[in-house]
Amino acid sequence: MSTLRTLEALERERLVTPDARLEAAAQSMAIAITSDMVALIDRGDLAHDPIARQFVPSAEETVISADELADPIGDEARSPVKGIVHRYPDRLLLKPLHACPVYCRFCFRREKVGPGGEALSDAEIEAALDYIRSHSEIWEVILTGGDPLMLAPRRMAKLIAGIDAIGHVAVIRIHSRVPIVEPGRLTDEMVAAVRPKRAALWFAVHCNHPRELGAAARAALARLADAGIPLMGQTVLLKGINDDVETLDRLMRDLVTARVKPYYLHHPDLVRGTGHFRVSIRQGRALVKALRGRLSGLAQPTYVLDVPGGHGKVPIGPSYLGDDPDALTVEDAFGAAHRYPG
Repeated sequence: MSTLRTLEALERERLVTPDARLEAAAQSMAIAITSDMVALIDRGDLAHDPIARQFVPSAEETVISADELADPIGDEARSPVKGIVHRYPDRLLLKPLHACPVYCRFCFRREKVGPGGEALSDAEIEAALDYIRSHSEIWEVILTGGDPLMLAPRRMAKLIAGIDAIGHVAVIRIHSRVPIVEPGRLTDEMVAAVRPKRAALWFAVHCNHPRELGAAARAALARLADAGIPLMGQTVLLKGINDDVETLDRLMRDLVTARVKPYYLHHPDLVRGTGHFRVSIRQGRALVKALRGRLSGLAQPTYVLDVPGGHGKVPIGPSYLGDDPDALTVEDAFGAAHRYPG
């Protein structure tokens, strides 16, 4: 089965039924569901299936609240050159393309990804590299998009080599959904292509539910880990998908056993038409607090909020300290309070 890209294809696979509101949802964001993900969907309970909810368009997407934004994390205001987002002094994003193997319905770049999100031209890539060369404070370059692993291995290798040749760049980080949603793309050729000769490489994997970590995904992650590439996990906290402690517990454990260190648990962004995915910060903090008493430190992600308007990420997890600076009260992982001298 090829990737499903239209409502008609979803109807043939019994993933949706005709609905005029779905037409509007499909027009607001491209559709793409790989065969790997389709195979994981339970058609007997589509409304509650954690895989279907991530990728199948919903009539709920047509509901847009006043506080939702077309550019919720402020990429556009901090894009000095096409493909570059420079939000923090010592690091920046380089987005070589805006295409993805799947289109997550909660995506914070849903207004940008999809058809028309082709790769930057050679001249545009060179302009982006020139920007990095001219800013000696850039210590880390983060390849994102879209999904950078949608590039052909030859183009990926050329891009990595171009970044690697910039002496002040010490770290290259790749953010990708490919090992999870289309693991067949992660060939030995691609693994070789992403490895710089000089700079340190880190690979961040986006995974939201333990069911995504099937045999093929685990094998793809093992190819990266066996090549000596350190892996980090990024998860979005999503209502009806992973907003319970049992699911998060299992996901974080499964990531660690796949040699992926949980890195960030993202609070969902204020993306237009995604209110049905959002949980409250209060609920998120309670979930993270519950994980503290259940999971090894290896399996603890940092709960973060990307402040709307492009002001960056901040940790918003629970606090364990009382208010008295001279005689602090410290709450342990199991809820008991203890005095500690300030």
